[in-house]
Amino acid sequence: MDTETARQFWIRSPGIGEIVAAPLPPQQEGEVLVRALYSGVSRGTEALVFRGEVPASQRRAMRAPFQEGDFPGPVKYGYSSVGKIVDGPAGLEGRHVFCLYPHQDVYRVPATSVTVLPEGLPPGRAVLAANAETALNAVWDAKPGPGDRIMVIGAGVVGLLVAWLCALLPGADVRVHDVDPGRARVCDALGLGFTATPPLGVDADLVVHASGTEAGLRAALECAGIEATVLELSWYGSRAVSLPLGEAFHARRLTLKSSQVGRIAPDRAARWDHRRRMSAALELLLDPRLDALISGESDFAELPAVMSRLSRDGSGALCHRIRYSQTAIE
Repeated sequence: MDTETARQFWIRSPGIGEIVAAPLPPQQEGEVLVRALYSGVSRGTEALVFRGEVPASQRRAMRAPFQEGDFPGPVKYGYSSVGKIVDGPAGLEGRHVFCLYPHQDVYRVPATSVTVLPEGLPPGRAVLAANAETALNAVWDAKPGPGDRIMVIGAGVVGLLVAWLCALLPGADVRVHDVDPGRARVCDALGLGFTATPPLGVDADLVVHASGTEAGLRAALECAGIEATVLELSWYGSRAVSLPLGEAFHARRLTLKSSQVGRIAPDRAARWDHRRRMSAALELLLDPRLDALISGESDFAELPAVMSRLSRDGSGALCHRIRYSQTAIE
């Protein structure tokens, strides 16, 4: 394969994607050449980007580490690439790595921008790393405790990873709610309780909302117990959200708290950096049960059509994995 030309996925304008060929920049000292094996589509965020729904006020904050172009387009966006180093410093060549890089079949980045996969982690599962990092940061922000009654609303990839992490706490009672009854199968695979009916009267110690819907956030407020925390993980882009902050919100002294992976949770920030957090997220993915979060796979050439479909109707989709030509790793 030509190592000086890359195939890249670009959003030309809202709702229109294409794969283009572009020359790679010259090799710089300290860089590695990575040939992609897989990338993952972060359905919620990438669908918003594909539809052109990034608010002007958030365009800088929403930039991916190796993004090119700008919102709403043309823009090269994405942040979940797994590949093999084919050229780089001694000790790295031939290693499988994760990189916060857009959908592209071959790329050069500083060696400090890749994280080597832990022994035993299949590259195909490692596409979940960015989501696992988000979930880990969310659990730090939420501060769940042993024995807590925890409700997670929204059984997407991040919501399920948060629920799975919380369920590791001794005595924790973790339940997941989603309007899609098909999510029960994934919850079973992860050892999580599931309900498709609205979770009323739960009296939860902690509620994590990750459905991306106004109805889900309203349900999160309704099932929170007195002085409980509702952690908001959904990002709504340019959509406005209306909430019942009258009614019992003040009487129950609820805390509505945001979490976002761009910043490390405050009580970890003095000791953790982004590299340490990513390494920890990859170690979490060693559990083979997490393969249940991969809901589909397509060739890179199909990505424009895949993004168009997922941006219109992502029902049933969790992490959609993109595979690259095997000639890219020979």
